Amino acid sequence: MKYEGPVHCHIVEKAARDLLKERGVEIIDVAEIVYKMQVQYTDTLTIEECIESVDRVLEKREIQHAILVGVELDKLAEQGRLSEPLQSIVSMDEGLFGVDETIALGSVFGYGSIAVTTFGYLDKEKIGIIKELDEKGNQINTFLDDLICSIAANASSRLAHRIRDREERLREEEIERRDIEERIG
Repeated sequence: MKYEGPVHCHIVEKAARDLLKERGVEIIDVAEIVYKMQVQYTDTLTIEECIESVDRVLEKREIQHAILVGVELDKLAEQGRLSEPLQSIVSMDEGLFGVDETIALGSVFGYGSIAVTTFGYLDKEKIGIIKELDEKGNQINTFLDDLICSIAANASSRLAHRIRDREERLREEEIERRDIEERIG
């Protein structure tokens, strides 16, 4: 279907989420990476908080657009529909080809330095679903594995900031409670 005028944000988000599922990526897969990245900093973290953070990241247009472009290029490479030498470069996930990381990294900058450093770590270590995508022989995921690094890094950063905000609010509430008790007491 060809759209007249701007494509509604809900259509774009649904298309991006559908592509992830089509390529074998579930929200929980990404949330598990987020959990591994953040649980060391807080003992109250739940997988539900990680899922919620991944969902919020997937609401961002920049992420959705990156998914649409990256997965489309992976699919075209699987079909042998890219021009040479790009076809060979994408098919073999050429080590010096940095466009896949560049697209994914561009989606990270909105979430700050924590997201940038986490992206680099995940791109190098390839944990969880990222490793599975990187090693999937029957499917080209040259762009997708890096996009999942980006989503997980963004969700981790978002969560880290939210946790800090919550801790600060709790400290402020405790100080206020003590002040009230001292005045009453």
